[in-house]
Amino acid sequence: MMRVTLALQRFYTKHLLRPQVDEMGEGCEVKKPWYVRIDGPGIRMGRFVHLSASWGRPIELCTFSTESGTGDLIIGDHCLLSPGVRISAATRVEIGDDCMLASGVYLTDADWHDVHDRTRAPGRSAPIVLEENVWIGDGTIVCKGVRIGANTVVGAGSVVVQDLPPNSIAAGNPARVVRPLGDEEKLVTRAALFQSSATEVERKNAFLRFYTLCGNTFGGWLRARFFPTASD
Repeated sequence: MMRVTLALQRFYTKHLLRPQVDEMGEGCEVKKPWYVRIDGPGIRMGRFVHLSASWGRPIELCTFSTESGTGDLIIGDHCLLSPGVRISAATRVEIGDDCMLASGVYLTDADWHDVHDRTRAPGRSAPIVLEENVWIGDGTIVCKGVRIGANTVVGAGSVVVQDLPPNSIAAGNPARVVRPLGDEEKLVTRAALFQSSATEVERKNAFLRFYTLCGNTFGGWLRARFFPTASD
């Protein structure tokens, strides 16, 4: 069952998901790609990007076309997008290398309707930039025109409406810096997961897939589907 699931995910990613984006770098892993929704051109992903979608919490990546052009959505190397992440770009959303977006994060670079003329879309728009190694917590909203500095952590449930400096921890609505990140410990980014050879990276990925899926069987799936228990 594990091998069938992995083969199906890879087939779907290669033949049905990959053609919908302008660029997808080597080593990208997509968990349950049938729950990833792509809409619009100008979407590019770097190397070793991980997307983890799920039933009821799809990942949605969208660019919007206007008279002045189409938005761009750029995702750097080694990034992680968790279930329920939504990104909408009317101008430009740029996510730097090693960024992590937790479940339910929403990045939107536009109001999507004019404040006074509600028939006009997308309204005011300004680029969003996440610099390298930013971590956005669960359920956070990042609004138009925001730049978040490198290594900064944004706490769960925050609403970011203004720039945040690098190397800080921020939270709240509106999000404000709570304290500096500090340099007591060396930062280890997601890039460390992929510094080995391609063969070694694949071996690690295979072990992770085996660890998470080794208990799966077709019979177990049928039972959980139609006769679920509290342990499922």
